[in-house]
Amino acid sequence: MRKLSVFESISVDGFFTDAEGDMSWAKPAERDPELDAFSKDSSTRGGTLIFGRVTYEMMAGFWTSDMAKQMMPEVAGGMNASPKIVFSKTLASADWAGTRLVKTDPVAEIRRLKQESGPDMCILGSGSIVSQLSAAGLIDAYQFVVVPVVIGKGRSLFETVRDPFPIKLESSRAFPSGRVLLTYSKEVPGGKQPG
Repeated sequence: MRKLSVFESISVDGFFTDAEGDMSWAKPAERDPELDAFSKDSSTRGGTLIFGRVTYEMMAGFWTSDMAKQMMPEVAGGMNASPKIVFSKTLASADWAGTRLVKTDPVAEIRRLKQESGPDMCILGSGSIVSQLSAAGLIDAYQFVVVPVVIGKGRSLFETVRDPFPIKLESSRAFPSGRVLLTYSKEVPGGKQPG
């Protein structure tokens, strides 16, 4: 069975975008070699990337650019080579290499994909997708990079979740830039991890 994880940058006060949808606060002011190495390693592990429309358009525009290929060639290479799924009812096409456009319900499609054999999947950004799939209990692991900034108002990743659910801290790692990576797994009744 395929696993589904989330990778998100969040502010100290728990938002993934500000109130206007801006994420520029998440960009490092200075390079962090340890964080760059982590990003490089993560982007070359393989797996299927999952997006909603807004994040997909932002990522496709950046990672295919000459600037991305010059700044972070390994990460750009991994992002461009990875298989991708974008959920959107409004996109007419998805032209980023390796992308499949899905216009149906994300919950039903991810539930189906998780039952198949194949590479694990990871959601990048895409807060509304994270919220829907969290509410449906379909996410196995969460990785949050906590950015040392308070933005006051914004959007939560879990704004459509109505019932609390526990997650278990698996690891934490602080980077020189002050960012902290927190890795959680989904807890299931009886203490068994999802399989």
